[in-house]
Formats: sequence, C-alpha cells, structure tokens
Amino acid sequence: MDLKEVMAVNVRRIRHDKQMTQEELADRAGLSARYVGAIERSNKSASVTVLGQIAEALGVEASDLLKRPAPSAKRGGSSARGGDT
Repeated sequence: MDLKEVMAVNVRRIRHDKQMTQEELADRAGLSARYVGAIERSNKSASVTVLGQIAEALGVEASDLLKRPAPSAKRGGSSARGGDT
C-alpha cells in the first residue's frame, strides 16, 4: 500500500469515526467535496498543505493520516514468544 492509499484509508476512517460527511470535511478544510472524495479513493495525491488542512479539519495530527495500519496478527502473536531481544 503506497502512502496515497494509506492516507485515503485513514482520512475515510477518521472522518467516519467523527460521523462527518465528505461535504462537511471539505467545508472545514476549505476544499471541494469532489477533491476530498478523490483523495479518499486515492485518485488524487494531496500536497503537504492539503494534508495539513485535512488534518486540522479532522482534529488530528497530519502524521496520523500517514500512519500505516498495524500488521495483522496472522501468525498467532509470535511477538509474545520472544526471540527478538
């Protein structure tokens, strides 16, 4: 997953968590709803400026929008077994 996709997933997730529509986010960020939708579909890359506008509108740090999801525990929690000290 590239950073554009990571940002898309995070923007949508956080927006949904805050029960905000794309239109509300766009209005708060000073962007068009069409542009916000394109970012959420990872059709458009956001500039650093737009990243900041969206983060502020969502009430989060810009870095939160670029955090990759934690890897799923498909191996049954192997990190709890030790080995890497």
